[in-house]
Amino acid sequence: MVAPPDNDVLWARALHVKHNGSPALCGVSLGIREGEILAVGGPRGSGKTTLLQCLSGQLLPQQGEVWFNSAPVHTMGPLTRERLRRDRFGWIDTAPVLVPELNAWENAALPLMLRGCGRRAAKTAALEWLERLDIGHCARKRPHALLQAERQRVAIARALVPAPKVLFADEPTAPLHRADRAHVLRTLTAAARSHGITVVLATHDADTAALADRTVSLLDGRRVNTVHLPPAAEAEGRAACSLSV
Repeated sequence: MVAPPDNDVLWARALHVKHNGSPALCGVSLGIREGEILAVGGPRGSGKTTLLQCLSGQLLPQQGEVWFNSAPVHTMGPLTRERLRRDRFGWIDTAPVLVPELNAWENAALPLMLRGCGRRAAKTAALEWLERLDIGHCARKRPHALLQAERQRVAIARALVPAPKVLFADEPTAPLHRADRAHVLRTLTAAARSHGITVVLATHDADTAALADRTVSLLDGRRVNTVHLPPAAEAEGRAACSLSV
């Protein structure tokens, strides 16, 4: 077992996963730096969700290693991995899964309350994020009274409220219209950068991937390339040069 590099908050080596005998990941390795926004791209069925599940400790690979802050996630017991996901990780799913008996702010505040945070402080934090995601007016509505896009924003707020060390987002804006998608992604990336949150974002959308610092692409469970995006100022300079030609 080889220890990961010191500057990687997450590190995976030679991950192999099969679902019902079919390969989902075939030897995938990668490192993710602290505070980095990494997009995992590729078509549907390429292994993106499986990779995020392995990195977050939801799924143990049949072969390979996953490390978080130099701790081996792949050798942790179920309860230790559950505490890791609760205390250090956030997860945004493709479709929102909310507690139907709770209203929007209670759903968003749930991770804090499960950690023992007082109701008033948890409510304040939840309302702040609901406002930032433009659904503060829905705070007292229950999930059945919300539109699909509003439910997804509540799920995103719930993932951000506890300020996780790493946020895993599996096609987080899939249920949203294009205009809503752009706003939510800007809010998500700005929050991550301002709070130093590492983000692992699975997406098949090029516009979504463009917001990341780096893109790793998967095809049939294998890495095919890595794209390092230039700094914003450099990119703008190139665009200006190309327009002036």
